[in-house]
Amino acid sequence: MRRVAHLRWWIVGLICVGTIANYLARNSLGVLAPELKTVLHMSTQQYSYVVGGFQLAYTVMQPIAGMIVDRIGLRAGFALFGAAWSIANMLHALVGGWIALVFFRSLLGVFESAAIPSGIKAIAEWFPARERSVAVGWFNAGTSLGSALAVPVVAFVTLWADWRMAFVVTGAVGLLWSLGWWTFYRSPAEHPAITPEEQALIAEGRPKPLGRRASAGEILGTPRFWIIAVPRFLAEPAWQTFSFWIPLYLASERGMDLKQIALFAFLPFLAADLGGVLGGYLSPILVQRFGMKLIPSRVTGVALGAVLMIAPGCIGLAASPYTAIALFCIGGFAHQVISVLINTLSADVFTSEEVGAANGFIGQAGWTGGLLFSLLIGQLADTVGYGPLFGMLSVFDIIGAVVLIAGLSHLRLPEPAK
Repeated sequence: MRRVAHLRWWIVGLICVGTIANYLARNSLGVLAPELKTVLHMSTQQYSYVVGGFQLAYTVMQPIAGMIVDRIGLRAGFALFGAAWSIANMLHALVGGWIALVFFRSLLGVFESAAIPSGIKAIAEWFPARERSVAVGWFNAGTSLGSALAVPVVAFVTLWADWRMAFVVTGAVGLLWSLGWWTFYRSPAEHPAITPEEQALIAEGRPKPLGRRASAGEILGTPRFWIIAVPRFLAEPAWQTFSFWIPLYLASERGMDLKQIALFAFLPFLAADLGGVLGGYLSPILVQRFGMKLIPSRVTGVALGAVLMIAPGCIGLAASPYTAIALFCIGGFAHQVISVLINTLSADVFTSEEVGAANGFIGQAGWTGGLLFSLLIGQLADTVGYGPLFGMLSVFDIIGAVVLIAGLSHLRLPEPAK
């Protein structure tokens, strides 16, 4: 096979496409929420249970999925999970009521849980530490790009056919990607297209291998895990709220119909794309221009993102829906800066043998926060409104940044191999 220069960036592109497929399927529910509430006769509280079914399954499965991928390998693991989540999403077309929707949504959560741990593991394997935040930024852009594409794609298919076909179409995309991943992905040591120069670059500063898989107890017993997991627990409610509740908020509180939602609800995710990519470059800039060390540069970026998260906390004060959309855009940008750098920290401080499981447990902490907050929205949105709930998101991220700053001394790069 012909050698390909800079192959690691092509690998990031492949991961990014998979993440787009993952979030296209995931966010189809949020776009269809106003329609499904009508046709399936759901209350806001029942819709929160549908969202919660996905979140609970995803939360429980993240570390398990990470361990499975660590054990059977990225090529087979990511492809199998990708095919499974695609089929689960297509099965949403069979539902006749909200309880059935909870079941299939939970099934989707089981299989989609492998996406982020798999992507982070691939980046830990393919990139030296100094490039990881940039790679995670481009990979993470797939989350917001998939979310952005879901709005017009799902709305168009629904208006062209119906909501059932929208689930089928968004699921089919993942099946195509899974085939592509199985066909083209190999580890750096096995890929026939990698150059010797790139293999040497990837090996640069590679941490000393454990020689075995770390146990769950070892991972959970380290301070570095909790210092990353707590900010992730506090940050994730914002993204879950944006993903599952923006269309319903615009319909119920701002009076928008499906066409108007299709025109505007994708904008926060477009801004999130920008935040994800620029957040990845922020850490190298702080290192090169200001002489910061690698780990402090990540934490500084999280703190800057937390300050920007004050904007969506002010949505309740917005006089027009367009101002609210603009504040959501700042929030999407800020959250993805935070998300990229927290995910990069997990790849920084854990070795390649443990990073899949470690990131899965960190993701589990985040999704626990997202699940609890979605259930809170379901209980309170119809009585107190969305404004105070959005205000809580700002406070959460500021507290998370404080935790990272306070625990900075416990976050260190693993000892390099000799």
